[in-house]
Amino acid sequence: MELSARARIRAGDPVAFGDLFDEHAQVVYRYAVRVTGDWASAEDIVSLTFLEAWRLRAKIRSEGESLRPWLLGIATNVLRNASRAARRHEAALSRMPGRDVVPDFSDELVGRLADAEELAAARTALDRLRKAEREVFTLCVWAGLNYAEAAEALGVPVGTVRSRLSRARTRLRELTDAEREPSPGGGQHISEDRANAVRSKQERHP
Repeated sequence: MELSARARIRAGDPVAFGDLFDEHAQVVYRYAVRVTGDWASAEDIVSLTFLEAWRLRAKIRSEGESLRPWLLGIATNVLRNASRAARRHEAALSRMPGRDVVPDFSDELVGRLADAEELAAARTALDRLRKAEREVFTLCVWAGLNYAEAAEALGVPVGTVRSRLSRARTRLRELTDAEREPSPGGGQHISEDRANAVRSKQERHP
């Protein structure tokens, strides 16, 4: 009897694992881009996610519809670790003597992409959420997982996913509405179109 794809991956079949990569690498990449806001960092997250997936392949359940929740759960853990490492790196740099600043043109290049401002606005609001709520929001709304899949990815009950997502949506509405209000000094604020773009992402998933 022919082994299933899951069984072949569990057994360490490199062809089956390569098929898994081909099918889901872009999903993991898009998720990582939206969470990190950085295209190069997202590529590193993809590589680390699939390296970790290969290491943990024996833990794949024998039955199930898709391995996408499992992979995105691994990606979420990789992103957590990357975030902690970045904070330690920034703390170390802050203790070093000052030096001449080298111009960084990466923002200029990213700005050429049509959705750069929308992504930046969304991430600014998301960064003000609690980590648990932010992870549920990005998995359900940006990565397209349903409640059950997000629960599987995070290792929490479905009810927890529902409540966290509800709190995240409410908080994001409050944040985007606040940013739309004119500042007392008449300074620049987020445009209505950008605020609506962030809010439309929230409503894209039931």
